[in-house]
Amino acid sequence: MAVTLRDIANKAGVSIATVSRILNNDATLSVNEKTRQRVIATAEQFNYTKHKRTQSNRVQKVAVVQWYSLTQELDDLYYMAIRMEIERSAQRRGLQTVPIYQNNMEDIPQDVTGIIAIGKFSNAQVEKFRLVTKNIVFVDYDSLAAGYDCLVPDFENAVRSVISEFVNEGIEDIGMLAGTETTTDNEIVPDLRRFYFENDLRQRNLYHSEFIFAGDYTSMSGYKAMKRAIERLSDRLPHGIFIANDPMAVGALKAVQEAKIAIPQRLALISFNDTALVKYVYPSMSAVHVATDEMAHAAVDMMVKRLKNPDADPCKTVVGTHLIKRQTTK
Repeated sequence: MAVTLRDIANKAGVSIATVSRILNNDATLSVNEKTRQRVIATAEQFNYTKHKRTQSNRVQKVAVVQWYSLTQELDDLYYMAIRMEIERSAQRRGLQTVPIYQNNMEDIPQDVTGIIAIGKFSNAQVEKFRLVTKNIVFVDYDSLAAGYDCLVPDFENAVRSVISEFVNEGIEDIGMLAGTETTTDNEIVPDLRRFYFENDLRQRNLYHSEFIFAGDYTSMSGYKAMKRAIERLSDRLPHGIFIANDPMAVGALKAVQEAKIAIPQRLALISFNDTALVKYVYPSMSAVHVATDEMAHAAVDMMVKRLKNPDADPCKTVVGTHLIKRQTTK
């Protein structure tokens, strides 16, 4: 007996219409990823041949461009997590993915129908992408003004929540270990975390420029920046420090422990990203959690919609964040 959409719907616990729209990659359908996976798995279980034919006829190739080299990515779990989940989600949606790293960015196949670009890119690099395809989605980079779809974390509210947490703990001398970023062709990228941090502190009359130190987002730069802060400020070292990402936070924590500074009694620390790095150090690090899986799924959804309607106006999605308190804050 031939399998019908009703059979799949009954087994998966959804409506027939939902089954039909999922199996036909309807980008306008609002459904969570678990439901989508369950319906596709049920269709496969029933060996639903129409679904297989439809999928094979709809396969499109999308380049997933990581702004890091493979070696650099291994040191940054945040960007690795986004890239891996994008690839998984894209494959579940019937897209073929082609991984591209910093060191082979010139090798994007000319037959790709879309590009999902993760990280920070210069105007020249964006133009090179456009020569391959105009169907581009940027992740963790605000490209709306340039005319491209993008997803970015909610930096403004994230930074506000960090400063509010310190103030609620009675800490008003607040510093930052900020990051300095450049694209792979050496174009400087402003760090919105630092922008919002300085803005918020100025509004509260708590800003001190001497409390801000910069690194390059690596663990070693976090270690060196914190060492500089401890040596230069001595007893004036702030009682609260916000750190731009997790690798820097791990390095900073080592410098603090070497200096035998009590955490969180003398110094409270909050990181940004909340990867596994900061969950399993000691003491475990309070951090702003960025939903990397949500960003990845939204990026793929955005790409599917873009492929269906290449002439649609570009859109920007801001992904929510929330602060997770652990042992480095009171």
